[in-house]
Amino acid sequence: QVQLVESGGGLVQAGGSLRLSCAASGSIFSITAMGWYRQAAGKQRELVARVTSGAGTNYADSVKGRFTISRDKNTVYLQMNSLKSEDTAVYYCNAAHYSDYSYWGRGIQVTVSS
Repeated sequence: QVQLVESGGGLVQAGGSLRLSCAASGSIFSITAMGWYRQAAGKQRELVARVTSGAGTNYADSVKGRFTISRDKNTVYLQMNSLKSEDTAVYYCNAAHYSDYSYWGRGIQVTVSS
């Protein structure tokens, strides 16, 4: 089992920045990728960014150039700059073992006011 605890969300004005953190504990040796997903009201959950154990990264087109994902040992970060109102969502941390299984955090609210 892997436990994920997110922090760093909140309310920010458009154009501002936030940094999300996700601390992982438990059987983290099994994890091959960590990432962030988000779900806006009335929409499906979508991938925002992910980083693999080999340090490869990928991003949703909507956040490229604005968001940066990084990982330091058991913690994954999402630096979010130039935030837009459409970035408002609940952000979920995810830790996966290939495509076999994954774990989810409880989610954290990010609200961008215009």
